[in-house]
Amino acid sequence: MLVAAIQVGSGPDPTENRQQLSSWISRAVSQGAGLVVLPEASQRSFGYSDDALAPDAEELEGPFVEMLLRAVGDSGAHVVAGMFERSGGPAPPFNTTVVVGSGGVLGVYRKLHLYDALGFRESAGITPGPLSAESLCVVDVDGWRVGVQTCFDLRFPEISRASIDHGAEALVLGAAWVPGRRKVDQWSTLLGARAIESTAYVVAAAQPGPRYCGHSMILGPEGERLSEAAGEGDELLVAELSKGDLAAVRASMPVIEARRLRIENPQ
Repeated sequence: MLVAAIQVGSGPDPTENRQQLSSWISRAVSQGAGLVVLPEASQRSFGYSDDALAPDAEELEGPFVEMLLRAVGDSGAHVVAGMFERSGGPAPPFNTTVVVGSGGVLGVYRKLHLYDALGFRESAGITPGPLSAESLCVVDVDGWRVGVQTCFDLRFPEISRASIDHGAEALVLGAAWVPGRRKVDQWSTLLGARAIESTAYVVAAAQPGPRYCGHSMILGPEGERLSEAAGEGDELLVAELSKGDLAAVRASMPVIEARRLRIENPQ
């Protein structure tokens, strides 16, 4: 399967973002991508500390998902994209990642780990995803099992392990990875670690600098970088995922079968 990671920055206007993203998705699909991954907060930017996200949050049947469906059309491709989803009550919106295909919305992941670190408090304007047996999002895409996570989740290996226990062969995530001391190094190291410890492909689409770290990547199951974007600027990455290569790596380095401690899924 050919996959694409689109490094693109979003702004505060959801309409402008939809127009921009539609063009990028069409470009990736025209190159044969069966799976297209967009960054976290693609629907609209986080804004700044005093910006309220709730007024621009949408339902899953709203204009952002409708745009994704139109962009995919009948191509057979799938898109993974970050949005702010209404919580259905007075609580702040969810930071949600949707998986969309020609058949509609195939998966929904609501970010579990909110970025309350280094002076930021994502929880001030976002509701964390509910912790339950349905918290994970692992979907079938063109015969591949794909696990979904978002940005800060990368620092918590349990979500990747749980996705692998549900059969994931590729891990995808969108991010708006805030820059700072050693942040690019940490981003790169953690992406490689998740690939290596899971013997899985990793497809990571990030928002670019200077506001964020950029460096979107597609990695192979031994942690090798198949494609990497620069720190700044919009960019389209593509790479081929191989079932044969994945099987060979998992046969020679059987860490999934050899693991003796398992983390049970939350109930």
